[in-house]
Amino acid sequence: MGLAKGRRAVAMTLAALVGVAAVAVVVHRVLAPAEVETPARAAYPAALTPAIGVVGRLPAAPLIVDGRLRVYAATRQVYADQPADARNRVTPYWSYRRWPAEVSGVVADGTTVVSHWSDGSLVALDARTGRVAWRADGPAPAEGWTARRTGAGAVWAPPGLFLARAADGRPVLVAAGPERVGGFALDDGRRLWSADVDGGCRDDVATTSAGQLVAVDRCAGPAAVEFRDVATGTPTTRLTPTGATADLTVTPLGCVSARSRCRGLRAEGFADGAGRGWLVGTGDPVAAPALDPAGSELAGERVVGTTGGVVTARAVRTGEELWRRADLGPARILAVQPGRVHLLTETNDLITLDPMTGAQRSRFPLTVGSDGIGYATGLAYAGGGYVAVERLREPVAPDADDQRYFLTSEPLLLAAT
Repeated sequence: MGLAKGRRAVAMTLAALVGVAAVAVVVHRVLAPAEVETPARAAYPAALTPAIGVVGRLPAAPLIVDGRLRVYAATRQVYADQPADARNRVTPYWSYRRWPAEVSGVVADGTTVVSHWSDGSLVALDARTGRVAWRADGPAPAEGWTARRTGAGAVWAPPGLFLARAADGRPVLVAAGPERVGGFALDDGRRLWSADVDGGCRDDVATTSAGQLVAVDRCAGPAAVEFRDVATGTPTTRLTPTGATADLTVTPLGCVSARSRCRGLRAEGFADGAGRGWLVGTGDPVAAPALDPAGSELAGERVVGTTGGVVTARAVRTGEELWRRADLGPARILAVQPGRVHLLTETNDLITLDPMTGAQRSRFPLTVGSDGIGYATGLAYAGGGYVAVERLREPVAPDADDQRYFLTSEPLLLAAT
């Protein structure tokens, strides 16, 4: 009898150990760090020329890559669909997932798509295949996923993630966090430099067309605008604007992509309440009073602004008026991209002008189906000849949940201009 009881006890113990081991395996598989790379199975899509007008309606914010793909971000995923002018979001062309890290931001240059993750990892994907091109350890961002449901904040305004060109033309990626900022070769992810910073009193703003990282530094003495070489990390210029307060903020202007390779800056937060505009290039910043007014945008050598229903363009260096349009009705500048200025009227018509001449490239209602024009605009994006915009319910309730905040389950409109 004792022997039988002993055998049963041993069997029960073994069974318990097997059960524990099985649970451990399941837990490990579910919770262990992992990545899933799902590469493209179809051929890389051909370049296309979309018909002018609203392309379609989407649930997520697209980043147009190489004029052929749309890249999106979710909490733990970066993925693409195609073609770029598809009416709706379609089955992913490729996908990349990580666990448990979260996406902080995504940028793209040519056919390279780089994502920044909450653990600091930088992962570059080849847009043509969806395969990982390189990985690097970057600075950890302040937070992981901070975008709302559409992901627009991660792909249209990626926090602490900038593209640049060094003085010799090499593409550079700059990644910034609250404790560290660093530069990486975009081609292979090689670290070029790293610097410790204090994110509590410093804000990274943009990169310039001349290869400098711009930051607002309030850490010691009066607020200043700091410039740092993107290839070496060496500080090059420190501008302390007269009359600047501790609330100094800087807006980048004339950028090739979101806050990257910009040609102008406008600062606000001065004792007199006025703004200050500068052109930024290879030398010291040059004052450009034409950029002072809030809402003005830099497009090439033109400063485009709207006042009282009149759209004007002035020479950025002299302030001379070069053209004006008083026939468009009340409108505001929605977005700018190289060669195009996009305005939105009070009735949500999208007007695209040539910044050189003021000639109208296109005009059409920014709506689709039976959705109507009764919406407010949220974040907007312009790139590759496309414009995308979030549509919000009126009255806008920023603190509401996403179902109340966005107009529909597919709140993004994508248009070709």
